[in-house]
Amino acid sequence: MRVSVETTGEIGRKMTVAIPANEVEQEIAARLKRLSKTARLPGFRPGKAPLKIIEAKYGAQLFHEVAGQLIESSLRDALTREGLHPAGGPEIEPKSLGRGSDLEYVASFDVFPEIKKLDLQGVSIARPVCEVSEADVDATLETMRQQRADWRAVQRPAADGDRVRMNFHGTVEGEEFGGNTAEDYAVVLGEGNILAEFEQGLRGAEAGTQRRVSVAFPEGFPNEAVAGKQAEFEIDVVEVAEAVLPPLDEAFARAFGVSDGSVDKMRQEVRDNLAREVEDRIGRLMRERVMEALMEANRIELPRALVREEVQNLVQSEASLRAQRGVTVAEKSDPGKFEAEARRRVALGLIVFEIVQAHKLKPDPNRVRRKVEQLAAAYQDPQALIQWYYGDRKRLQQMESLVLEEQVVETLLESAAIEDQPTALDGLMSRPVSTNI
Repeated sequence: MRVSVETTGEIGRKMTVAIPANEVEQEIAARLKRLSKTARLPGFRPGKAPLKIIEAKYGAQLFHEVAGQLIESSLRDALTREGLHPAGGPEIEPKSLGRGSDLEYVASFDVFPEIKKLDLQGVSIARPVCEVSEADVDATLETMRQQRADWRAVQRPAADGDRVRMNFHGTVEGEEFGGNTAEDYAVVLGEGNILAEFEQGLRGAEAGTQRRVSVAFPEGFPNEAVAGKQAEFEIDVVEVAEAVLPPLDEAFARAFGVSDGSVDKMRQEVRDNLAREVEDRIGRLMRERVMEALMEANRIELPRALVREEVQNLVQSEASLRAQRGVTVAEKSDPGKFEAEARRRVALGLIVFEIVQAHKLKPDPNRVRRKVEQLAAAYQDPQALIQWYYGDRKRLQQMESLVLEEQVVETLLESAAIEDQPTALDGLMSRPVSTNI
């Protein structure tokens, strides 16, 4: 076997492999001989047909079988000989594929890029510092009161904070569309849970009146059938109601699980919950900033096969999510819109893998256990959830991956310059945070 390798780019490789014709013929001859013992041909008893007749009938088929298997095995041997590790499956292009000549093919592929920066030495990372204040506790308790509000019908124009119940029917260019109609639909004005134009059309409405509202669906609207289009809605306002908030008393505390009705104890539980949310949000923000700093420090060329594979994963994930939501569309998703996210995920995956190897990191079993227990604490039967995780290796691996990622971030932060930034709770919680590596 002859092998030559050409470098076609920073990570691109083109490997030419040639297998001598006599090796190909030897393998074909061996298979013909085995086949001759069982072949059934008209006019001959089983196993008695001459080799020339068997070859005339099966030779072409055997050649293609042999060629395929020799390409597979020789590719594996050639990669090992040259010390090459393709990032994804190579693209195979036959150069010479015929009886009587050397079997020659070209394998094109990308190798894994070199990751040069495996720490954050010299990199500055801003870390939010947030203390939960009494005002934060008060604001949270006010939100809790709003969640338990009673609604009292009023005979006046609707304003922000009011709940409007309605029936509506919408069309786009005179045509029906999915989700275009509803009865007894309720929305609280000012919360931003519906499109701004629709909400604005309800302000000032009174019970028993009708309104016609034009709404421009944004380009990225989840329902692709109406995304970027203008809709007309006919609305019947059924009721306008104002919120009547419950007092902050023992009954209210018991409603939120404080058995003795202590308002002070409820305030402390609210404070503790906010502190946990702050810790979680800061942790996710720091993770995101560390990952962005890593990508900035390692501007690597990405293997095309890995990017294509990740794009397909994202396309399939979106399709599954649509199916779960009952959303159907006539056309498949455009893979191009996932390109940037796929490239980001592939880059981070390659970089983090090298860091894990360099620092010999493994998920800490004690941390994994604590994380599972923390998650289980929110359930009615915590032990059942713990057993559910530890009863399936794949489920436990998901938690181990989260812990390993935390360890990577902590390891990298040891080498970074940390700048603490005092941050208010509402400012911290309003910052968007990526949910994926």
